[in-house]
Amino acid sequence: MKNISTQKGFMLVGILVFASIAMVIMTAVIGGAVANVRLSEKIYNRERAFHLGEAGNEYYRWHLAHSNLDFKDGNATSGPYVHQMVDKFGTPIGSFSLNIIPPISGSTVVKIQSTGSVITASTTRKIQTTLAIPSLAKYAVAANDAIRFGQGTEVFGPIHSNNGVRFDGLSHNIISSAVSSYDDPDHSGAVEFAVHTHVTEPPGSGAIDTFRTLEAPPSAVPSRPDIFIAGRQFPVPTFDFTGITSDLASIKSQAISAGRYFSASNGVGYRILLKTNDTFDLYKVTALDTVTRSCELNSGGDTIVGWGTWSIKATSGQTFLQNYPIPANGLIFLEDNVWVDGQINTARVTIASGRFPDNSTTRPSITVNNNLLYTNYDGQDVVALISQGDFNVGLASDDNLRIDAALVAQNGRAGRYRYHSSCGANYIRNSLTLYGMIATSKRYGFAYTDGTGYGIRNINYDANLLYGPPPSFPLTTSQYSTISWEELK
Repeated sequence: MKNISTQKGFMLVGILVFASIAMVIMTAVIGGAVANVRLSEKIYNRERAFHLGEAGNEYYRWHLAHSNLDFKDGNATSGPYVHQMVDKFGTPIGSFSLNIIPPISGSTVVKIQSTGSVITASTTRKIQTTLAIPSLAKYAVAANDAIRFGQGTEVFGPIHSNNGVRFDGLSHNIISSAVSSYDDPDHSGAVEFAVHTHVTEPPGSGAIDTFRTLEAPPSAVPSRPDIFIAGRQFPVPTFDFTGITSDLASIKSQAISAGRYFSASNGVGYRILLKTNDTFDLYKVTALDTVTRSCELNSGGDTIVGWGTWSIKATSGQTFLQNYPIPANGLIFLEDNVWVDGQINTARVTIASGRFPDNSTTRPSITVNNNLLYTNYDGQDVVALISQGDFNVGLASDDNLRIDAALVAQNGRAGRYRYHSSCGANYIRNSLTLYGMIATSKRYGFAYTDGTGYGIRNINYDANLLYGPPPSFPLTTSQYSTISWEELK
């Protein structure tokens, strides 16, 4: 009997051991299940908070589509602006809170920060969407006429013409045309491709000025990566040049009401010297350089409308008027010819010239003969020069000239007249560097095939102009596009 009792006790111990192990395992399983449920709930709530945050961004995109200048969600006070969310049964499920960061002056970039919150949990997620309206400054050069870029020209940025393009330099971006082919006005012969070159293919060198069979239909378009690094495209849709010329009358009105407006100078025009302290000196231009009759005749001065030295007389050619602060809206309008130079530092300014009512024989021009510079090249500094007539670089211009600006010749051309050797030593200049963009209604050019003008031309596109254009610069649309999205920690 004692042996039997001992065996029963031994079995009870075994049962207790296995029961304890089972309890531990069951506890672990239940704990794991509870943890998984909690984790799933946490993930579920995080996803709900994410979608609530996304709903806030989508809501404000819709709001801007109907009121593109309202950055206060229809309120008079600053945010954040909280919107409650309900399910299909009308039960509250959470909310999103909006913080709207409006564009800085002259920019179209707006940031929407939307924080989604779930009503049953403390989970939140913040989503930031950056929206902007693209400007018409999307090309390094935009032209409404046939244009030619000679050897020695290097362009960093897209080029487009509504007519044809002859390009004999080096392009780092796409060159496009709105036509398929055109008759190059610089030589006789049949039509050539809308975008073509006269530079001899490697291993050859130099350019041939006569008709190029390989650069004309029905030949296949050659690749030519030695000229068109990014390629060429034609035909493409016509560029809306009417839009990029901007509404000078509107700029004048805004300059009168809140900017700086100057009527006719009763002289030759005005000179604006921009300064890094957010001011500018205004001069009245009273006299320009004159040249010999031989210079006029050899340069085509008698046959070219508007020809002249476009250079202020070094002595007694100008009179100081006053120093002015750059206006808060950045708009300066002058009803006369204008010369501009100097340097800005964290300023955004548009300088426009025009005469009203508009008359093709009295349209003024804007000229830059000395450096016009930015201090910052990250979008903080921006200048637009919008001329009703031409944009000029005159005879007495810097040998190495740099212009940081968006240049618009509304009805004329951006360029330099073909000055002859009889005009003095300035007829040949070394290098011209442009940082910004050029829009020209007529044919562009700062150099000529006879070697006159600027031997080296570097055109650099300022990509900041696309979404951060100068004040009152034309836009492509009134609708915002998403340019970035991120979740903020």
